[in-house]
Amino acid sequence: MAIVNTILCKMSNLSKPRIKFLAILFSTMMYIPGKVNYRNLSRYSNLSEMTYLRHFRQVFAFSEFNLHLIKEAIVPCHRLVAGLDCSYIQKSGRQTYGLDYFFSGTASCSKRGLEISALAVIDVDAPFGYTLSVSQTPSSDTLGSDEDNRIDHYLKQVEDHAEPLKELGISYVCVDGYYSKKRFIDGVLAQGLDLIGKLRSDANLRYLFDGQQKKGPGAPKRYDGKVCFHAFIRWDLVDTIDQVTIYTAVLNAPRFKRDLRVVCLVDTSNPEKQRYALLFSTDIALDAMTLVHFYKARFQIEFLFRDAKQFTGLADAQARDKNALDFHFNAAMTTLNLLRFMDRSHHRNKPGIPCSIASWKKRAYNRHLIERIIQHLDIEPDLIKLHPGMLQLYEYGVIAA
Repeated sequence: MAIVNTILCKMSNLSKPRIKFLAILFSTMMYIPGKVNYRNLSRYSNLSEMTYLRHFRQVFAFSEFNLHLIKEAIVPCHRLVAGLDCSYIQKSGRQTYGLDYFFSGTASCSKRGLEISALAVIDVDAPFGYTLSVSQTPSSDTLGSDEDNRIDHYLKQVEDHAEPLKELGISYVCVDGYYSKKRFIDGVLAQGLDLIGKLRSDANLRYLFDGQQKKGPGAPKRYDGKVCFHAFIRWDLVDTIDQVTIYTAVLNAPRFKRDLRVVCLVDTSNPEKQRYALLFSTDIALDAMTLVHFYKARFQIEFLFRDAKQFTGLADAQARDKNALDFHFNAAMTTLNLLRFMDRSHHRNKPGIPCSIASWKKRAYNRHLIERIIQHLDIEPDLIKLHPGMLQLYEYGVIAA
């Protein structure tokens, strides 16, 4: 892809051999069938296993590369938010860096393996997402057994990329309920960003007092009782969509020691047992429906994890070294960014069109195979590439959306 060489040439401190390797790596990972490890990469390219091993141990600024790519990919008039989430990676080996027990959403329990934390840029109006940064979570032996230490690790990823996010015009970081902790919220706000997240269903919240203050000594009354989620008389009704009633209010959270814009989504499909979910934003001026749309867009990061595991070898890391693992995880997510960029460019960023990574990998593989046939059989390239039936060969086996 021309975009790869263009971005690599913009980046400083990259030698020509390094640029050549990265261009080969990204193009190979786009079409390689099977596992993405050193041996399989060497089978589908002209580089040896040792060449891949040597380059994987070298540091590369993937976040800078992704930032350039995202700037080319985003639509200027669309709203953007940042999404942060973790994913479990199955891995064994006693000498593997970061090996520990991490929560697996698929198994709904903690399992021994690795964990990565991904910071993504999400187009709310598309909706569509691109990975900005991937960071491997160290083991408890490195961070310490306290859960807050992992929160500090996730927070550092946001702090390290706060300026690039602002450069893209992003003001909100969207996370799930795990990150709803005072330390994380305070850290995000300290970077000049606001947080959108989810609260526990039994969250301790208080109404703000807006009545007339009593005369006399003492501090003015600030709060007016604890919130009860069985009645929403003191909440503002926003809308009802598909049997889900949306209420909002500005409430105080004693746990976080701050006021929040809270949105309650009440499922009224079963009158005997109503269920509800609590979303919040540290920006109390944020519109309730905008908050819901931003939080809903956060789920795009799950598609990034899914596609990277299925198509770009996120969970196929053959390495055990810290730098090599970091390179592998970032390379898998960056390759996915490139495939998604190809899809959006092909569809001219039209919203609502599904993205099939399997189809784009199939196209890339067909093109690679045809070029190998031309090269090894010494066929005149123009006779093949200009043939009217070439399009059918490129599209052979592509999934119809």
